[in-house]
Amino acid sequence: MGITARARKTSSEVSRDVSREAQARPSPQRLDRVIHDRTRLAIVAALAASESLSFTDLKGITSTTDGNLSVHARRLEDAGYVVCEKTFAGRTPRTEYRLSGAGRRAFEKYLDHMDALIKAARKK
Repeated sequence: MGITARARKTSSEVSRDVSREAQARPSPQRLDRVIHDRTRLAIVAALAASESLSFTDLKGITSTTDGNLSVHARRLEDAGYVVCEKTFAGRTPRTEYRLSGAGRRAFEKYLDHMDALIKAARKK
C-alpha cells in the first residue's frame, strides 16, 4: 500500500529539513569573522588566559606593531568583546585590556565551532 497523504512531506517541508540539517553542520562560512582574524584571535586567546593584559604585553604576545595592535584591539572593543581601560602611572599612560563576558562567550562559541569543523573533517 502507498503512503498516506498525512505521512508524505511536501517539497517545502523537505527543503526546510535539509536547510535545518545544513545549519546544524559546522561551516567555515559561519565562523565569527571578528575573532577569526589571526591577530584578533591571538588577542582574544591571550586575554582568555589572563585576567587582563597591558598594551605592551599584548604587543609582545601578538608580535604586532603599535598601530596594528591598536586597530585590531579597537575592532574587538567595538564588537563588545574586549574592554579597554586607560590610566596613568604617574605621568606614564597605561592601557589595560580584558575580555568582556560577551567576548568570553564568543570565544568559547568560536572554539566549539572550530572543534566541530575539525571533527567533521577527520570523519571524511
